[in-house]
Amino acid sequence: MHGGVLAGWLMVALCAVSGAYCLLRTRTGTPQERRTARSEALMGFGMAAMALPAAVLTPPEWAWAVYGVVFGAAALRALRWARRGGHHLHHLVGSLAMVYMAVAMAPGVAGAGGHAGHGVAAGGGMGGAGGLPLLTGLLLVYYALYVLRSAGHLIPAGTAVAGFAGGSAEGVVRGAGGGPGGVPGGSAGGGTELTAACRLTMGLAMFAMLLTL
Repeated sequence: MHGGVLAGWLMVALCAVSGAYCLLRTRTGTPQERRTARSEALMGFGMAAMALPAAVLTPPEWAWAVYGVVFGAAALRALRWARRGGHHLHHLVGSLAMVYMAVAMAPGVAGAGGHAGHGVAAGGGMGGAGGLPLLTGLLLVYYALYVLRSAGHLIPAGTAVAGFAGGSAEGVVRGAGGGPGGVPGGSAGGGTELTAACRLTMGLAMFAMLLTL
């Protein structure tokens, strides 16, 4: 129980800090970069709110509908720009994953486990929520690969791990400057190493939240 609460607060802190950093990025850059930063800020704050330990806050039943509407709208917005590829496709997957988790954790779906499933606290975390094993598994595979790829671009060039995770010397060097060989999405989201670390953090948080479904 105690360890679960600590894990929940750690995830809240990481996602909130990531969201705040993305919010700062909305003040600079091209319109496309600011648009990407806004989407990532919404994702960070949304995950932080969803990860709040149940011992601290039990959300009202309508909260899950709000999650679904907000991230459903975000998914439609991402779909509009997904034709350009890059990080917009990742935003689309992330928004749909948030809608899926909101539906899976809603009391009407999760039953008695809906409230206990809030956040990653209380021993079983989101255990008891009503997720679909196949869909959850597909999302877990996606985010596992995304995390490995993102980590590969942060590992110094020339290491075997960087090559295994999809990184390269060119990717690390150009990624630090915002080039197309950098983090997933290239220059669309700024391309700095701090931005890559922020995306890696949110990818890990999403993987952890899906793992508890």
